[in-house]
Amino acid sequence: MSEKHYSEEGFWDKLTRFARVAGREVVEKALWLFYALQQPRLPVWARTVIIGALGYFIFPADAIPDVVPLAGYSDDLGALAAAVGMVAMYIDDSVRARADETLRRWFGE
Repeated sequence: MSEKHYSEEGFWDKLTRFARVAGREVVEKALWLFYALQQPRLPVWARTVIIGALGYFIFPADAIPDVVPLAGYSDDLGALAAAVGMVAMYIDDSVRARADETLRRWFGE
């Protein structure tokens, strides 16, 4: 389900429109996964995990609708955190630095 819903355009569209509502932690995990996905030597299994999690994040009809106050992004955070745990070895300093740069632009220090 989720893999067919992922696209780079869809990712940036959702993230830029809902970053403040989703919160810094959700956005951070999404950015880590997105930037890790850009690595050319990422194995297929890790690419599949990341695309699945980001597809779930983008998909509008997930387990807890994103419009539900306080809880709306908790399922997204769970999916993103699980994926981060699975592919943590590919979230290196360069990935974290790119994500930190984007986070600073959107959320400040």
